[in-house]
Amino acid sequence: MISRLLVANRGEIARRVFRTCRERGITTVAVHSDADTRALHTTDADIAVRLPGVTAADTYLRADLIIEAALAAGADAVHPGYGFLSENATFAQAVIDAGLTWVGPSPDAIDAMGSKIASKKLMAAAGVPVLPELDPATVTEADLPVLIKASAGGGGRGMRVVQTLAELPDQVEAARAEAAAAFGDPTVFCEPYLATGRHIEVQVMADTYGTIWALGERECSIQRRHQKVVEEAPSPMVDPAMRDRLHAAATAAAAAIAYRGAGTVEFLAADDGSFHFLEMNTRLQVEHPVTELVTGLDLVALQLDIAEGHALPLTPLPVHGHAIEVRLYAEDPAHTWRPQTGPLHTFTLPATSAFGVPTPAPVGSFGESAGIEGGVRAVSPKLQGGGAVVVRLDSGFAGGDVVTAHYDPMLAKVIVWAPTRGQAARALAAALAQARIHGLVTNRDLLVNVLRHPAFLAGRISTAFFDQHGLDMLARPLADEDAQRLSAYAAALAASAAERERATVVTGLPGGWRNVASAPQTRAYQAPAGRIDVGYRRTRDGVRIEDDAELTVGEVTTTRVELGRGNVRHAFTVAAYPDVVCVDSVLGPVSLRPVERFPEAEVQVASGSLLAPLPGAVIRVAVAEGDQVTAGQPLLWLEAMKMQHEITAPTDGTVTSLPVAVGHQVEVGAVLAVVTPADPEAHP
Repeated sequence: MISRLLVANRGEIARRVFRTCRERGITTVAVHSDADTRALHTTDADIAVRLPGVTAADTYLRADLIIEAALAAGADAVHPGYGFLSENATFAQAVIDAGLTWVGPSPDAIDAMGSKIASKKLMAAAGVPVLPELDPATVTEADLPVLIKASAGGGGRGMRVVQTLAELPDQVEAARAEAAAAFGDPTVFCEPYLATGRHIEVQVMADTYGTIWALGERECSIQRRHQKVVEEAPSPMVDPAMRDRLHAAATAAAAAIAYRGAGTVEFLAADDGSFHFLEMNTRLQVEHPVTELVTGLDLVALQLDIAEGHALPLTPLPVHGHAIEVRLYAEDPAHTWRPQTGPLHTFTLPATSAFGVPTPAPVGSFGESAGIEGGVRAVSPKLQGGGAVVVRLDSGFAGGDVVTAHYDPMLAKVIVWAPTRGQAARALAAALAQARIHGLVTNRDLLVNVLRHPAFLAGRISTAFFDQHGLDMLARPLADEDAQRLSAYAAALAASAAERERATVVTGLPGGWRNVASAPQTRAYQAPAGRIDVGYRRTRDGVRIEDDAELTVGEVTTTRVELGRGNVRHAFTVAAYPDVVCVDSVLGPVSLRPVERFPEAEVQVASGSLLAPLPGAVIRVAVAEGDQVTAGQPLLWLEAMKMQHEITAPTDGTVTSLPVAVGHQVEVGAVLAVVTPADPEAHP
């Protein structure tokens, strides 16, 4: 029996495992880097052990330190979560050799699937359909396009799509560098690239007695940079016959390596229903909540049961309804998915259940006789409640936290269950649109636009969804230009109200009061659509907006403003922070940057300066001072958040300054290069 468990991970997956452990009466142990000293997963745990350092390489990827932490804290088991060392066979064996229970598959099974090259050969021998493997050195024109993949990794790292032979060498080099940095193994290979394929995966669960469950399929086709963004269960493309074939292939894959515990077998499917093996993730997946909500199973509890030696019943619970999950990232989709760092001032979603672990069914329900203690005697709230929509939030962040450049920028997973796919999509879009996310640019608007897109609602999705439907349109703000202008009016009036509250010299008079007519008060904000200048006057009849005579102003406080046209009135909630004003309304959330009337000279930068979008290390420089460059040409690369980020020329011109070199560490806003436009009049 497991009594004290260490989670060798961080963020929301550590908190997810802790949730089930608390319900099982298991003491929890967290490990944390110095950057995560006050992180939620650290404070959630019963015991926390420090791993000195801030980078993943110095902390969460140090198997020796994690095992030392487990022994020092008196843990008797280790759960790896996902990412970091979760699919490292050497780490799994070291945990077992230390006398600890490993909550995962055997080291041999991890090793068998750890190399994508070797695992594809193993799967082919087991009768699972696979795509041919191509050696990058022998790729020909007839093979194009191809996808470069890291043999030892996943999550989109070390992956590149190649359309021409000319670009193949550079892309292979970049993929190898990224794979080496992320997984410690630079080995890459190529396979045929299906631009409009569909990513279908099967959740498996297996015990040590030969029972293997195939718990339905998930579709994860909507991706960016080969990383999943939207996941759902069941897949809208899979019919019963295809489901049977998927289950048979996934079960054969698990049986071929004597698999134990939770795992996922991933396939690339074509529109005709054919599919090929991609890889097997020998761990719990990021998207496991959608399977939990459609089956009513607690997959973490099942992992613990199997690690303790219990047997699974012969058949699992059936699938009910539909679940959709989105990954909420601190990133800017409109600007090459640029990761964001900084303070997360406020983060709330309406009517959510934290981690949403299914509630136990009455004693005597199925599974009890098999010895399963908590995993299969679980029924999710919607199965008990007869169809109510369930909104679940799995998050490693809360308002007041700071997102750093050291780790992945995923803020949370938001998951919705509903009786039908359409209801789930609508409820999830509404929950995201109503969320208050202040302080960082996120992909929230993109997610809502995807969930409301006619092609998504019709189930017409693929891995090329963003290319097919236009990222510019999908990433557009939920608030249009008129809504942004109204939000700026609300921000200005709320700021004026705040100034009146702070007035101490003369009280009882409204801010901006004059005994004779004067110029209107003015404020300026930078909005997504551009600069917005606001002019307003206070009159005997109330506040009047200067450039919108039809607009009426109702209640005005420091946090709430009412604006109307005709008989239609909207309420705006305003939250002001030192660097940003966030305005929420049914018209869409808007973040506004106040424009300083008298900016300090020392914060000005030269025209044409390229500023670092996030903290990172310069890993490659492709130009020198004096070089002529063209718009879009790569100048240098930064490495941060486990990914490489390309910095390109904004216009045709000359590199007139290059203050950085390979190895330099830069902070947000640091000048990386200055490109003087070739035509200054065209690029003022």
